[in-house]
Amino acid sequence: MSGKAISGTTQTRPTVRGAARPRVAIVGGGVCGLGIGWRLAQAGCAVDVFERGAAGHGASWAAAGMLAGGVETEPGEEPLLALARESQRRWPGFARELEAASGIDPAYRDEGTLIVAVTRDEAEQLRFTYDFQRGLGIALEWLNGAEVRRREPHLRPGIAAGVYSPGDHQVDNRCLVLGLREAFLRAGGTLHENTEVTALDIDGGRARGLHCGDAHHPADVVVVAAGAWSRALPGLPEAARPPVRPVKGQMLSLQMDPAAPLLRHVLWATKSYLTPRRDGRLIVGATVEERGFDERLTAGGIFALLEAAWRPLPAIEDLPIVEFWTGFRPTSRDDQPILGPSPVEGLVLATGHHRNGILLAPVTADLVADYILQGRLDAAAAPFTLERFAAVPQAATAGGAA
Repeated sequence: MSGKAISGTTQTRPTVRGAARPRVAIVGGGVCGLGIGWRLAQAGCAVDVFERGAAGHGASWAAAGMLAGGVETEPGEEPLLALARESQRRWPGFARELEAASGIDPAYRDEGTLIVAVTRDEAEQLRFTYDFQRGLGIALEWLNGAEVRRREPHLRPGIAAGVYSPGDHQVDNRCLVLGLREAFLRAGGTLHENTEVTALDIDGGRARGLHCGDAHHPADVVVVAAGAWSRALPGLPEAARPPVRPVKGQMLSLQMDPAAPLLRHVLWATKSYLTPRRDGRLIVGATVEERGFDERLTAGGIFALLEAAWRPLPAIEDLPIVEFWTGFRPTSRDDQPILGPSPVEGLVLATGHHRNGILLAPVTADLVADYILQGRLDAAAAPFTLERFAAVPQAATAGGAA
């Protein structure tokens, strides 16, 4: 595995007894499922990934690719910060290794991230967030309005203030999943696209494989990495059912001139973010809606995105619109990932990443693959097991019913 253990290991029961290289079935072909599959295939495992649609075209395709472990940290998310920062540390090496293995550049960019306040009221709120995040040890730089516009000249005149986060970067998530797909296949993995898992095979208290229609696929280990669909997998015992729900996001992209882009940094503003791509696309996102699996784009959602993006960057009004889309964040009750063992022997979870699936891709792939191969869970993953929900009444948790 690439990367290092963060703070030692916590011993757990092995997922497979007496099998040095288990046969693994992974449900879900997004960034997490493909990343875990790639690591396991590299280690010599026989790995099958099952994806209900085209691999990587779910939440991983809909994302903006921000690696924002710093500026996205909110009160209550302190336990997640160490995992996010470790994944950020691994990202440059992960990107280089993936490009070498797949021939596809994931377009990792390290210009950093700007957070801007258009008004004085927004500047006061930004100062509060800045002080909180600095108190957690996140490297940030406070900027006055003139300093912000020196970094991004096309921003609205009169910007009140801003914050620069040098450690929060970005990757092109669509190139990333295409690269992971190719790297997984080149490593010897088997990919089953447009293949619905109709039942998990669980017998005698352990996972034995899965069914896709009439076809049975035996496995020593089954990994549930199906994103927002993880909870509804047929045959999943109630005790192993992750409290994950879909949180809808509407997004759009605009086209800048690649030779003279309006924006170079990832930009956060009130109720919006803007992510520039090397090819000139400008990703604008994203709404946060509790609408289940409602895929519809709405006039209100798109209007809100465009207005929120226009406030700091009015020059976008002349840019052509390239694409609209929706995605479903796989969100747990506490907005943090669910990693590692379940009450069913041989059934492993890698889901619930909410808005951090791309950011946490390297550390998720490494920690979950190491758990399957070594039979022990790194201490970094210990706070994020399913067990944390066992003693918490569902009605008392954030997010309500899942």
